[in-house]
Amino acid sequence: MAKALSDKERALMDAYWRAANYLSVGQIYLYDNPLLKQSLTKDHIKPRLLGHWGTTPGLNFIYVHLNRMIKQMWSFVNDSLSNGLS
Repeated sequence: MAKALSDKERALMDAYWRAANYLSVGQIYLYDNPLLKQSLTKDHIKPRLLGHWGTTPGLNFIYVHLNRMIKQMWSFVNDSLSNGLS
C-alpha cells in the first residue's frame, strides 16, 4: 500500500503544527516575550485571557492539512496549465 505522506512531509507538517500551537499559546497567555529571550516574569502574563486554548490545537491541525491540500491543488493546476490542458 502506498503511503499517503512521505516521512519528510509528515515531519514538516508536525513541525508546522507544533510551531503554530506554540505561537497560539503565546498569543493567548503572554503580553510580550513569546520567544522567552528573557526569563518569564509575572509582567509578561496577561491578567485576563482572551481566547480559548481548547479549540486551538484542533484548528491548527485543520489549517496544516488544508494548507497541504491547497498546495497539492495548485501544483496540479500549474502542471495542467504548463502542459496545455484546461
